[in-house]
Amino acid sequence: MPFVYILRCADGSYYTGSTWDLERRLAEHELGLGANFTRRHLPVTLAWCAETGRIDDAFLWEKRIQGWTRAKKELLIEGRTDELAGWSARRRGSSVAERAERDEAAG
Repeated sequence: MPFVYILRCADGSYYTGSTWDLERRLAEHELGLGANFTRRHLPVTLAWCAETGRIDDAFLWEKRIQGWTRAKKELLIEGRTDELAGWSARRRGSSVAERAERDEAAG
């Protein structure tokens, strides 16, 4: 089955990828045979993964997650998916006072 995954690199950065064979791909990354990015940031550990029905779905998720901020990736890794909705650049960039007002108005 196809997978999308996030690796935590030695320097704390994240790498997102997709593959048909997760075990094989993780071994490749660990041996320095994976992507150029992970080769320069070894060792790596699996931080998160999800199985998808089709490889093109895994690839689409990979590209989507690659565009996310570090904070949003960490919400996904921590399983806090209910907090992902509404996590937009506009909301993140608003001031603490604006967020407090919005939260107060929401009840």
